[in-house]
Amino acid sequence: MSIQSKSAIAKGDGSFLIDYVTVENPQEDEVLVAIKAAGLCHTDHDSLSWGKPIVMGHEGAGIVKAIGAKVTTVKVGDAVILNWATPCGTCFQCKEKNQHICENNSPVVAGGNGYTPGHAHLEGTKWNNTPIIRSFNIGTLSEYTLVKESAVVKNTYDKMPFPAASIISCGVMTGYGSAVNSAKVTKNSSVVVLGTGGVGLNVIQGAKVSKASKIIAIDINENRLEMAKQFGATHTILASKNDKGLLEAAKEVRKMTDGRGADYAFECTAIPALGAAPLAMIRNAGTAVQVSGIEEEVLIDMSLFEWDKIYINPLYGKCNPQTDFPKIIAHYKNGDLLLDEMITRTYALDNLQLAFDDMLSGKNAKGVIVFD
Repeated sequence: MSIQSKSAIAKGDGSFLIDYVTVENPQEDEVLVAIKAAGLCHTDHDSLSWGKPIVMGHEGAGIVKAIGAKVTTVKVGDAVILNWATPCGTCFQCKEKNQHICENNSPVVAGGNGYTPGHAHLEGTKWNNTPIIRSFNIGTLSEYTLVKESAVVKNTYDKMPFPAASIISCGVMTGYGSAVNSAKVTKNSSVVVLGTGGVGLNVIQGAKVSKASKIIAIDINENRLEMAKQFGATHTILASKNDKGLLEAAKEVRKMTDGRGADYAFECTAIPALGAAPLAMIRNAGTAVQVSGIEEEVLIDMSLFEWDKIYINPLYGKCNPQTDFPKIIAHYKNGDLLLDEMITRTYALDNLQLAFDDMLSGKNAKGVIVFD
């Protein structure tokens, strides 16, 4: 039996509308999820201009409503967290344990944010009687979503609110994973985080979980720096908008790190002009991490690489959802990782434009759409 699902639909021309899509029963390897909460990030706003209609949203949590005949990892009634990096399990990268960059199913690597085999059957979701793609294969800004089994992870902690669970799907995983999985931050190390929005705050949390001894947050927004302290920053630097490449801020970092620079630096601003900035923050043989996904030409003074510095550009914090999500949940359960405190405000789906406005103006660490 098909379901009418209230959804946010990006029209592809920079605008969106709230309308109903028709969702069909799951096929044998698919799961129907009633979404209870969906986190928002800048990628969702970007999706308004992807040139085609899509069901929006790529972070979410909900309850399983129906499963296909071959689904074994979840059952009806389970609380689940959605995962957009749906691995095939058989390609070169999956066999290399790089499920997050699956060559067949990834909407980023394989599909250009479009339809891939990691998407539930295309005819399973229709708008105006025409099949419509779900953003990042999952489309969580919808009352119901139809996804592959590989897109859901069971949440075994029944006391976790759905809004907190929903933000694990991307922002938390990206920041936490960039520190823990990609950079492999070590105990007693020094860490710099450039930009303390939702992702940056989770890099800070990942560094804290890794027991870094010095975590330096840099931002131009004093309020965000105060928030960074709550999430684990030990030091803060209020940067100037006129500080080109944050070179002056880098001098402050060196003063805080015995004159040599930090062990790790993470760029979380998505500002192309700051693409090289983490290199200026680290010591010789340190590691710079470009977390925010800058995808345009950046000119770099190669002297910033001197000497033996490493620069990496990880996707999704090298996420392995079936193992990483439970780790994050355990950290949350133990009080080592804050999620509820990260959610500045929740919104109804009908207030999506306000939620975008608040996000773009920098009011929110994280905004979440909640469903009844």
